[in-house]
Amino acid sequence: MTNNAPEFQHGIDVALLNGEYVDVFALLGMHGSDDGKSLIVRCFLRGALGVDVICMKTSRKVASLDKCNDQGLFSGKMGRRVKPFFYKLRVRYPLDIQEIIDPYQFPSLLDADDLYLFAEGHQQQSYQFLGANWQVNQGVTGVLFCVWAPNAQRVSLIGDFNHWDGAVNVMRQHLANGVWEIFIPQVSAGDHYKFEIIDVNGQCIERADPYAKAMQCAPGNASLVPEQTQYVWQDKLWLKQRCDNVWHQAAMSTYEVHLGSWRRQGEDGADYLDYSELIKQLIPYVLEMGFTHIQLMPLSEYPFDGSWGYQPVGLYAPTYRFGDANGLKAFIDACHQAGIAVLLDWVPAHFPKDPHGLKQFDGTSLYEHDDPRQGEHPDWDTLIYNYERGEVQSYLLSNACYWLKEFHFDGLRLDAVSSMLYLDYSREAGQWLPNAYGGRENLAAIRFLQNLNQRLYQSFPGICMIAEESTAWPGVTHIIDKPLQAQESGQTQQNLGFGFKWNMGWMNDSLGYLSRDPIHRRHHHHEFSFSLVYQYTEQFILALSHDEVVHGKGSLLHKVPGDDWQKFATLRAYYGFMWGHPGKKLLFMGGEFAQRDEWDHDASLDWHLLQYPPHLGMQAWVKDLNKLYKASSALWLKDNEPSGFSWLDCDNADSSIFSFIRHGSDPLAESRDELIFIVNMTPEVHHGFRVGLPHAGEYSEQLNSDSAFYGGSDVGNQGVINAESYPYQGAPYSALITVPPLACLVIGKG
Repeated sequence: MTNNAPEFQHGIDVALLNGEYVDVFALLGMHGSDDGKSLIVRCFLRGALGVDVICMKTSRKVASLDKCNDQGLFSGKMGRRVKPFFYKLRVRYPLDIQEIIDPYQFPSLLDADDLYLFAEGHQQQSYQFLGANWQVNQGVTGVLFCVWAPNAQRVSLIGDFNHWDGAVNVMRQHLANGVWEIFIPQVSAGDHYKFEIIDVNGQCIERADPYAKAMQCAPGNASLVPEQTQYVWQDKLWLKQRCDNVWHQAAMSTYEVHLGSWRRQGEDGADYLDYSELIKQLIPYVLEMGFTHIQLMPLSEYPFDGSWGYQPVGLYAPTYRFGDANGLKAFIDACHQAGIAVLLDWVPAHFPKDPHGLKQFDGTSLYEHDDPRQGEHPDWDTLIYNYERGEVQSYLLSNACYWLKEFHFDGLRLDAVSSMLYLDYSREAGQWLPNAYGGRENLAAIRFLQNLNQRLYQSFPGICMIAEESTAWPGVTHIIDKPLQAQESGQTQQNLGFGFKWNMGWMNDSLGYLSRDPIHRRHHHHEFSFSLVYQYTEQFILALSHDEVVHGKGSLLHKVPGDDWQKFATLRAYYGFMWGHPGKKLLFMGGEFAQRDEWDHDASLDWHLLQYPPHLGMQAWVKDLNKLYKASSALWLKDNEPSGFSWLDCDNADSSIFSFIRHGSDPLAESRDELIFIVNMTPEVHHGFRVGLPHAGEYSEQLNSDSAFYGGSDVGNQGVINAESYPYQGAPYSALITVPPLACLVIGKG
């Protein structure tokens, strides 16, 4: 050792070599000498033979550093200089000379207010400083790497740029908030990296970046430095108009899509469509079919294809499967320019146990609860977020904002909300812990959901927040009038502030009814109509999602008994009832042309079926339902108002016929915006069937699912129905009509 490097004595050099010295920024880099009369530069560069210090402003050599030992420790004085300056290190290796911008010369780039909000759970943009973010520091372009690991003894950045050596880039520790950071110039987009952590037990573990904006494709699991290029959006008009949208009073027909299996290409359909192909193929198809929204199943990076994205490891990283982040933005942009809203399936309820992910991130239960009675999902063998921690709240809140702000999604559908709300979800007695008031409600999760919905609706006007909530929790879609707080009654079930809730009750009841033989449906008549009893308690979406066509449940078509003709006819009638029923609509891909096989995430939909008339007819029927739906405000303006719907007859169990009216803006006026639905769920044709009508004059068949055009038997009323002054079914007029078999008939004025 030389005389100008006494600080490397007493074992410090060994600690540096082993990556055990934590306060590296106090030692390495440029510092004033003890006497204040000069500057000292210290660095650690394995295998270097010599190091010169080059002033970045003048490009002149300032000093040559002394080699302190054979392992790569160097130190030297900068002559008479006392004012700090930015420099490069010209490093001589046995076979090369490199110029390195020393990362230890840069001050911290973190903002105290950002860190405070992060710890409090109120940070909406933590992804802008945590993770890997391109920055310009003192005129130097590089990447700020930052990670939250409060219980780690040491955190190092490892990657392609430092030969995965944990001793090279030990990060700066912020003791007050458990955050570690380092600014690294001279990295490239696409470089692989991870965090090497010495945990509380002294074990060395490697973790992917929780805030990584790109990740290595499976089976690799490294994080990737993101691209620097910024996408130039063209949807300014869409976003401006979206601010004025009131989706509760608008048409909302959603096409749910799994991008990996909607359509494939290549030999034997082995290859995914990328975003450029999806722009060319999916968007025109959705436009042709008349859907107003696309809902994408989860796109956060997930290692296991069979999870369909519902077990994400990289919550901030768009999956590599269909292209990069800019490709996804281009797809959403194209949707907006075509007038299609795009929703994202989002998973804040749990995360998988992959060793490179969030589990025991710094050797402790950081993102999850330590007690498995609170921290593990028995159904999915996954871990539950600890919603009590402010940093975890900020992680999730920021992620929701990330997708809405950076990718312009028009809303989020939250998966498995019921599992978040109840501490005893899918657990037996003794397998869960009650809350502070002895109840089963997860108070921290409730507060998180309330805060999430309030903040997102304030920050992104016109979006939709949608809950998949399968219980009778009251007020899922009600405005949050007060935050959750202790009450003497111990009542903890409060409004959550979502915009919509999937109507799981309707789905279960109606599909159960659908699966019964027509001869037995008379005994289960109420299953088809019961949903109207509670229709106005929430803002509902009628969803026939992917969950109904997997895991041995079969396709929608094969839930229906009977021969092929009956299956198709029944499914057409069912769709007609669904589109006429109050509530927004969601249909999983393939349902629109009656996919025969159960959904397979590893294969394309069976598009070849469209060469057969029954499937082509089903597709045409859904297309025409959407066309009528969008054109008729009676079908969406008053979805959640009793004045928008009235039964003509919901008790005709003997014939299994349901008849009702959907009313427009003024149900008392002579309105063309009223539609009468007659749905026959048996194969029997009814001639001379009387149905009540609200007005005098001539009505027309707007739609008839039994039309030969859709594959039906072509039974109907020749397009015209005349109302008689004969009160019936509570209506002032009526008519005798022919009701076709297993069919939905829609009649209206004009």
